[in-house]
Amino acid sequence: MLKLLGFPASNYYNMVKMALMEKGAEYEDVRVYSGSSEEFLAKSAMGKVPALETPDGYLSETSVILDYIEDTVDGPSFYPADPYERARVRELIKFSELYLELPARRCFGEAFFGTGPVSQEVKDSVRPVLEKGCAAVRRRGRFSPYLAGKDMTYADMVFLHSYPMAAGVAQIVFDWDLSKELPEAADLLELLNESPVVKQIVADTAQGMKEFREAYGMKG
Repeated sequence: MLKLLGFPASNYYNMVKMALMEKGAEYEDVRVYSGSSEEFLAKSAMGKVPALETPDGYLSETSVILDYIEDTVDGPSFYPADPYERARVRELIKFSELYLELPARRCFGEAFFGTGPVSQEVKDSVRPVLEKGCAAVRRRGRFSPYLAGKDMTYADMVFLHSYPMAAGVAQIVFDWDLSKELPEAADLLELLNESPVVKQIVADTAQGMKEFREAYGMKG
């Protein structure tokens, strides 16, 4: 059986969890909060979550794990069969990862964890990337009704757990309504949040965030 290593407060963990649940896969949830021990680094070479234990060994990096799930787990496909359309989904995944979630992550401490304000230098470097990221998603996304077209794909799973984090950072750190840059996001998020799988993940995330804060001695 597959084993998913991570914790529900991690948005990357939730991307993989959503893929497994939408596939109807059987898997074991193994609670790990990342780390630098040799034991964990043998499972996730960068010490990050999520990691996936497979019958052949461990995998890390979310997009790699999603590809593995698509190739090995029965259930509906979340990549198009057409090579070009499949590549477009991967392109949209990269936009969400590199130009929404990753730059916003530099401000997570101030926005979500109460660790104090980030420097003006960081803010000045983050905001332009978020603007360009939203513009790229808007140019290449179809929103008809899903991000890549009529069917849900892995691009939606990554966007669902990337864009709201970026929007939260924009609102809290910059007093900036990111929906003005990407107004199509609202209908897409509403559609995705109707899924029973997503509703379960949202509930698990709320409890997972509480556990995460307790584990690291955070208030709130």
